[in-house]
Amino acid sequence: MTEQEVRDICRLAVRMRERAYTPYSHFRVGAALLGVSGRVYTGCNIENASYPVSVCAERTALFKAVSEGEREFQALAIAGGPEGGALQYCAPCGVCRQAFQEFCPPHFPIYLAKSETDFRRYELQELLPEAFGGGNLREN
Repeated sequence: MTEQEVRDICRLAVRMRERAYTPYSHFRVGAALLGVSGRVYTGCNIENASYPVSVCAERTALFKAVSEGEREFQALAIAGGPEGGALQYCAPCGVCRQAFQEFCPPHFPIYLAKSETDFRRYELQELLPEAFGGGNLREN
C-alpha cells in the first residue's frame, strides 16, 4: 500500500464517524476497508436499545464488501472516540477481530487513526493471537 492510500482510508474512517448512530454509548466509530480491487467500503457503528442487535463500524464495512462480492482486502482503518471528544486509537472488538480473521491473512494491516496523518499500524495477528479459523475445524 502507498502512504497516500493509508492516508485516504484513515481520512474516510474519521469522516464515517459522523454517520454513526450512537444514542446509548455516544461512542462513535468509523471504518474504511480497502479491497484488493481498489474499492473502499465504509462503515459506522449502529446501536440499538437491544444491545446485541448493534453492529460495529468494522463489521459494517466488511459485510458491505462481502455482500458486494469482495473477498480479499488490503487494509482496514478505524477511527473512534466519544461523541464531542477527541479521537482515540480505537482497536476493534473481539467479534470484529474474529470476523476479519475469516477473510484476512495474519499479516493484514489495521490502522488505528486519530487523523489521516496520526495513526498506528498493527497486524491482525497482533490483535488476535492464536486465532481460531477454518483450519481448526479440519482434521490434521
